[in-house]
Amino acid sequence: MNLAEVVLGIMFVGLIAYGLFGGADFGAGIWDLLAGGTRGGKRQRDLIEHSIGPVWEANHVWLIFVLVVLWTGFSGAFVSVTTTLYVPLTLAAFGMIGRGAAFAFRKSVTELGMRRFLGALFALSSLVTPYFLGTVVGGVASGRVPPGIAAGDVVTSWVNPTAALGGVLAVLVCAYLAAVFLCADARRAGAADLADGFRLRALGTAAVTGAVGLGGFFVLRADAPLLFAGLTGRGLPVVVVSVLAGLAAIALLVLRRFAAARVASALAVATILIGWAVAQYPYLLPPVLTIEAAARGRATLTATLVVLIGGSVILLPALVYLYTLFQRAEHDAAEKVDA
Repeated sequence: MNLAEVVLGIMFVGLIAYGLFGGADFGAGIWDLLAGGTRGGKRQRDLIEHSIGPVWEANHVWLIFVLVVLWTGFSGAFVSVTTTLYVPLTLAAFGMIGRGAAFAFRKSVTELGMRRFLGALFALSSLVTPYFLGTVVGGVASGRVPPGIAAGDVVTSWVNPTAALGGVLAVLVCAYLAAVFLCADARRAGAADLADGFRLRALGTAAVTGAVGLGGFFVLRADAPLLFAGLTGRGLPVVVVSVLAGLAAIALLVLRRFAAARVASALAVATILIGWAVAQYPYLLPPVLTIEAAARGRATLTATLVVLIGGSVILLPALVYLYTLFQRAEHDAAEKVDA
């Protein structure tokens, strides 16, 4: 493994983290949209707000990390992606901004109409943002982003079967992760009925995601044959691990082992992303631009790696402490209620 692959691998770990934590964050907003009316959905929305409130801003640190590393170490690929896929990227950015603003302001307003408007904006933005991010992944993976400034078609690069598949799968995966995570949060909060409700949502979403994923192989065979060959070739072992982890997560949900189901679900989603990376290796922008060709000079990559290692010493413990402190606070509050 050369220096460029090491730096890109670290960046990809950040992408996986964003897919898991940011994905669960977006998915919570999707369930907010489907919670029901103002009164009927209040308890679900309160749980969602309580669950993502302390961490929703921190989750986007991973996206910023990915963009900065890509821009610094692989600027040619960064320019190619951002100038060809600027439409879905801009729409996703607007979705993130609208979602964050709506979530923050909804808690501070008292007028019912405005709260409903902000709630709808938050929920709808949570739905469309992962879709557009998924189309970006689909556009890159299907080989529709050639090297160069605006070298690809600004419409067909993300309006195509593979990109649409990526968008739909992104929405479903986000909804699935959120449902699994919310099961445990509801149990800790002493809301057994909500835990069972999200358990059923997780199982239903897992079934739909599996069906779409299975059908997606036929889409890829017709629309992205190189990606299909990679997934059914060198990437097949990773795909198998993802399937097995997904089945294990379903079994754990059936048994109401929510904490273990989180781990299995995270593994299933992480290996989906890893499978994509393995399938298109050694290309960063298939089928032309390799990782080595896209990388900047050795001095830039070395400096980037040093900064990444130094920054991780500060960032990672802080994020781990944030997540564990929040989970511990919820556990302590539940114990007080039980007492």
